[in-house]
Amino acid sequence: MHLLIICRFVHHLFFAKQLGIIRSYFKFLIKSTNEHGVHSPFVFDLVTKCFYDKTKYPEYSILKSYRKSLIENKNFIEVTDFGAGSRVFKSNRRQISKIAKTAGISQKRAELLFRITKYFQPETILEIGTSLGLATSALALGNKKSAINTLEGCPNTMAIAKNQSQLQNLNNIEFINTEFSSYLETATGNCDWKLIYFDGNHSKQATLEYFELLLPTITNETVWIFDDIHWSKDMEEAWETIKNHPKVTVTIDTFQWGIVFFRTEQEKEHFIIRT
Repeated sequence: MHLLIICRFVHHLFFAKQLGIIRSYFKFLIKSTNEHGVHSPFVFDLVTKCFYDKTKYPEYSILKSYRKSLIENKNFIEVTDFGAGSRVFKSNRRQISKIAKTAGISQKRAELLFRITKYFQPETILEIGTSLGLATSALALGNKKSAINTLEGCPNTMAIAKNQSQLQNLNNIEFINTEFSSYLETATGNCDWKLIYFDGNHSKQATLEYFELLLPTITNETVWIFDDIHWSKDMEEAWETIKNHPKVTVTIDTFQWGIVFFRTEQEKEHFIIRT
């Protein structure tokens, strides 16, 4: 009887979280706009020349091939999860194909991440949360001359990402197996990452901790991308805190991502853009 009650509670909790995301998405649709609602030249160019770029880049086929190889991989691995947990997996023993399908960045988002990297051409990139390396490959392909540091707490998923990158001849990536906070506490003093992709721990506390730890590295050209800003109420609260920070000038909410800029010449503005 107790087990049945627990199962029902978990089911209702899962449904409530999903319902919360649906509500957030409807709010997003009501408030969002496209390039016609953007009056900032900087953001207008980003939206029209990058977000809505319809070019069929040859790198897309590489990203698609990468994803296909993972989805076809039916092996199981033991996952070390330091983050906010999974809504799909009930165990740390997980099938690689299912991780790629449910936890990995989608093909559409991978292509957008590639375009953003290609648009800004950051010389140095930090990714917090490698997982199977789907987003890592998009970053690497977007600027093959960039130096990428990607952090992952789970050695087994990182090993797969590292192997896949070698198969794709992506040689500009340094894979670092570490706990995120301890790495950032020691590494930020002498690092200058032009683009940071936050996809490692979808909790309010961790997100704001990484934000504060990395603030000393910002420049006028810095681009930060926060994944899953509407994943939970806590993540939405974290996003609001980030938006209101005095050093943040421009933010873009694409629902899946929150993109942050620190351009001192820009007025403080917040945009909600459909991609």
